[in-house]
Amino acid sequence: MTLKTGIYVDAENIRLCGGYGMRYDVLVDLANRGGSHLLRANCYLAENRDRTREDREYRLKLYRYHNILRQCGFKVIKKYVKHFVDDEGILTTKANADMDLAIDALLQARNLDKIILLTGDGDFIRLVQALQNMGCRVEAIAFNNVSNELKEEADSFLSGFLIPGLLPIQHDGTDWHRGFPINYNADRGFGFLRYFSMQDEGLQAESVFFHCSKSNVSSDTLFTDSNNIFEFRLVANPDNNNKTEALDIRSIDEIQP
Repeated sequence: MTLKTGIYVDAENIRLCGGYGMRYDVLVDLANRGGSHLLRANCYLAENRDRTREDREYRLKLYRYHNILRQCGFKVIKKYVKHFVDDEGILTTKANADMDLAIDALLQARNLDKIILLTGDGDFIRLVQALQNMGCRVEAIAFNNVSNELKEEADSFLSGFLIPGLLPIQHDGTDWHRGFPINYNADRGFGFLRYFSMQDEGLQAESVFFHCSKSNVSSDTLFTDSNNIFEFRLVANPDNNNKTEALDIRSIDEIQP
């Protein structure tokens, strides 16, 4: 059975919460694996029309970005920035596409089996519930500042940092991965890092041994929390029958700007 899948991206939330530079082609590739077929792909983003008219560099950069999204198969839905002056005379800007995303998802869900929702915004909890009540499976993906309630309400949640290639790792060389710690033995300073590889059937979970002495983290206590994500290299250890281990381990929270 092939699952008809839709992707809905709250682009401003993703951009502002750690997902700047996300690879939309990788997202499409993920949606087309594991018995799924991507039927709808919508991206909701903001555009400052005044700046588009006046700033040529901004306009060209923005429209190149839009064209890349369309080449990946996404429909681009723009929400134009509006400016407001409050009662205290303070100028604020707003470009919220939440309502557009919610209405489109509800209308289009009648023809979908699975929805991949990219946002960490807790305002979408009711949308998730409504989609589930229509019979859709809702999978959430986000990076930083993710609502705990949204994580709990979705049928599954996965950090975008853990999806191979979705957010490229900025290191020289190859074989870098991101994962989270499991079964860490604080007394002996070792455990395993769980990471994912992209397979025809979808994301495949794998684990690799690590020792805290091979890390560059500020405190080994970081390994006691499975919510922490680390970057690391996979190498064969000649002192341990060439078994694969994780080296050069660093916390993404300590290397992000």
